[in-house]
Formats: sequence, C-alpha cells, structure tokens
Amino acid sequence: MENVVIIGSGPAGLTAAIYAARAELKPVVISGMQPGGQITLTTMVENFPGFPDGIMGPELMDNMRKQAERFGTRFIDEEVIEVDFKSKPFTIKTDSQEIKTKTVIIASGAVAKWLGVPGEKEFMGKGVSGCATCDGFFFRGKEVVVVGGGDTALEDALYLTKFANTVTIIHRRDQFRASKIMQQKVFSNQKIKVIWDSVVAEIKGDSKVTGVKIKNVKTGEEKELKTDGVFVAIGHSPATGMFKGQIEIDDQDFIVKKENTETSVKGVFVAGDVADRRYKQAIVAAGEGAKAAIDVEKYLQETQ
Repeated sequence: MENVVIIGSGPAGLTAAIYAARAELKPVVISGMQPGGQITLTTMVENFPGFPDGIMGPELMDNMRKQAERFGTRFIDEEVIEVDFKSKPFTIKTDSQEIKTKTVIIASGAVAKWLGVPGEKEFMGKGVSGCATCDGFFFRGKEVVVVGGGDTALEDALYLTKFANTVTIIHRRDQFRASKIMQQKVFSNQKIKVIWDSVVAEIKGDSKVTGVKIKNVKTGEEKELKTDGVFVAIGHSPATGMFKGQIEIDDQDFIVKKENTETSVKGVFVAGDVADRRYKQAIVAAGEGAKAAIDVEKYLQETQ
C-alpha cells in the first residue's frame, strides 16, 4: 500500500515528489510516455527562476528527478493504462503491475494537438513532426514549415533555423499570440518568413513530404508551397483520457478542481497543465505540484 502515487513526471509531478518525499511519504512517480513532460521538448528555458543564463529543458527536468530521488522517491518508468478511483484504496494499473494507494496526485500534463488534415497521419515521421528539437537535425539544408503562432511555434521556428535554409511560419491570424521577446527574435531572423491569415489544408508528398496546400481564411484562396518538413505547434490538450468516468472533467477535457488542489474525488489531487486552462508555465506547474503534495500530507494526517 502506497501513501501517494504521482501520475506524471513534468515540473508538477516532480515538484510534488520532492515535497512528498521530504514529508517522508515515500512517493511513487509513474513517469508516463514522456518522462520530464513537455519541457523536455524545448531547448533553452530562460524564464525558470534561479538560472540567470537559462537552462536546457531536459537538463532542468533531469535535475528535478535527481532531487526527488535523493529524498527517496521511487520511479516507475511506465505508462498508466487504467485507474479505479471509485473504491478505496485507489488502484492504478501500468503495463506490468497494479498499485494500491491511499492518495493520488494527477500531474499527467498535456499532449500535442494535431491538424487533422489529409496527409498528416500518412507522413508522420516522413516529414511531419510535433517536435522540432527531436527532428530538426534531419532537415539540414532543407525548407520547412512551422504551423502555429504561440511561444512553442516561434521557439520551434527559431530552433529550426540552425538547420533549415528557410523556415516558413503559417498562422491562422494576422498577429502572433507569442510573447513580445519571442516575436522580436522571429521578426529579426532573416531565415524566417511568415504567412498570415492562413491554415494548412493538406500535406502532400510521395514517400515523404514534398509540400503543403495553404488556404487563406479570409479570402478562401488556396496555393501550394514546396517544403520538406511540417512542424505542428498549435497547442496541447490535457492528458485526461484515462480519467474519464473516474473524476469530474470539464467540456474542454481539463480536470475540475474543487478546493485547493482537490478533485471531485476525496484523496485524488491534481497539479499542472492537466487542470490549467490559463497559465501553462513550468513554474506555475511546479508551484501547483508543491501545493498538491502539501494537501496530500494534510489529507493523510486527517484521515489516518
């Protein structure tokens, strides 16, 4: 019987683990299909306090994991495939085992959204990617497209300029949603072009991507653009599929918070992007992880 199982190993999950471990709760972290969370797919993180020169996303998460391990956190590097929150103790199933626990902290984060256009699935891994830092190297000297207008899209575009000859950002609006500093970096980079008010209607290719069909959302005009790669960066959806029917989830698939970090089920708590409609920042997720661990400790004191 575990005291607390933490589902997810991004900033929220690992901070929760550090706090829970220091409270001698002997937490178990199930790290999931993307250990370290979304931040491991970024390059330089410049806005996490304590790193005046910035820190690489994977390095930051590796440091957090080592810190959690130092205080006695146990890690299971598997995915959760099923949960049962309807009876206590709670049951969590992974690929290889079944775990009973008094409390749970859900910190499963979010997963990348896709365009859902013809050609996207067919050319996944053959020119279509959701991870610039994973796949950028393969496009050295090529032409690539980035779809999106937030910080992730602009960061991906800037990163891809290290490899590609030209990077074309396609955005459905006439201005970016990204932070001003990211916009300034993009506008001052001569390798980057922007196509405004447009969406990708189709991804074309033979054995790999050769181009995209672009549609102007205001005029309806369509045109084709030759490209070797399409990087999709249009946001993320909360990773809540496994929790449906177990706890309350809203119409946009975010877990509903009750009081503090509590969910609709007593003993199940939540932290990070899986319940965050607004902020979606690593530092906010980390803070939520700390709050969830403190709430778990208080809950266990009151119920034991």
